Amino acid sequence: MIERIISKNKELAVIIRHSFKKEGIEFFTPGTYSQQIGYMNRPVGYKIPPHVHNPVAREVHYTNEVLFIKSGRVRVDFYSEEQEYLESTILETGDVILLALGGHGFEMLEATEIIEVKQGPYAGDQDKTRFDAIDNDQITMRKPA
Repeated sequence: MIERIISKNKELAVIIRHSFKKEGIEFFTPGTYSQQIGYMNRPVGYKIPPHVHNPVAREVHYTNEVLFIKSGRVRVDFYSEEQEYLESTILETGDVILLALGGHGFEMLEATEIIEVKQGPYAGDQDKTRFDAIDNDQITMRKPA
């Protein structure tokens, strides 16, 4: 299953649930995103020809993150670009999320291992603006798709 978090006609996140499965290849991001995310399901013997990636100048304005939930459960809180709380959802073992725009915070609901992939080089304090999280009693859980 694929879920998209949208606010004011802007995609903030794409969630690929661990239950997603289909034949072939599917990319979930448009070619304009600075971080691409796709899924492949190929049969035994399928070959991807050897290749190298050519140097291509790219300009990145926002850091996109891809998180792989290796184990555990984590609540993700989504915020608008103006730091206004929107909604929350829970990610579980095997889920993957691309965080494209807006803000986000996390609370581990159990011991959780996460693998994070994002653009570099890391810009230190210039890379993010931290702000106060919403109180737990104000959390609104996203309805399952």
